[in-house]
Amino acid sequence: MDFKPLITLLAIVNPLAIVPFFIHYTQGFSSAQRKRTILISSFSAFAVIATCAIVGLQVLEFFSISLASFQVGGGMLLLTSALAMLNAQPAEAKTTQGEVDDASARASIAVVPLTIPLLTGPATMSTVVIYADQAKTFFQHAALVGYGVVIGLATAVCFSLAKPIARALGQTGINVMTRLMGLILAALAVEVMAAGLTKLFPALGS
Repeated sequence: MDFKPLITLLAIVNPLAIVPFFIHYTQGFSSAQRKRTILISSFSAFAVIATCAIVGLQVLEFFSISLASFQVGGGMLLLTSALAMLNAQPAEAKTTQGEVDDASARASIAVVPLTIPLLTGPATMSTVVIYADQAKTFFQHAALVGYGVVIGLATAVCFSLAKPIARALGQTGINVMTRLMGLILAALAVEVMAAGLTKLFPALGS
């Protein structure tokens, strides 16, 4: 297991792009409430990745879905997310204005919508399952779960430094970062789809 899964997950989750959402949702929060939101959202992001890494393949088997089909579908999700990011939109951001307003009124918005779907949506989940299939040993599976810890820590750092990051980068800087991540993600999406299509149609590989 190399660092490609970690790079892919960092590109999809991209907590820097979610910083403006975090600032918006936590307006009026006390320091304690903001810290609690950071803790819960970071742990939830790790929990989603770890769960997909451990039981994702079993879920596919239960529904009789081949990994090749899942790779093609997951690759399409990644490409869709990449195209959104190339337009400077967060990869997993699919909330409506009504959901934003509703979330702002909640006591806690750490899990929904911050973690799901803004941080870890379908593209993240499908990516973890695809890499879980490539993990052949216990240590490789443990590494994938460990990458979830890294994502959780990156989320905690970005959210904890949300206001300084927003001031330093500005909206233009965040947009540039998002577009760069989107370009990387688009290339990775093509690789995932190509691998799935080759398994479904072996003639393509000859």
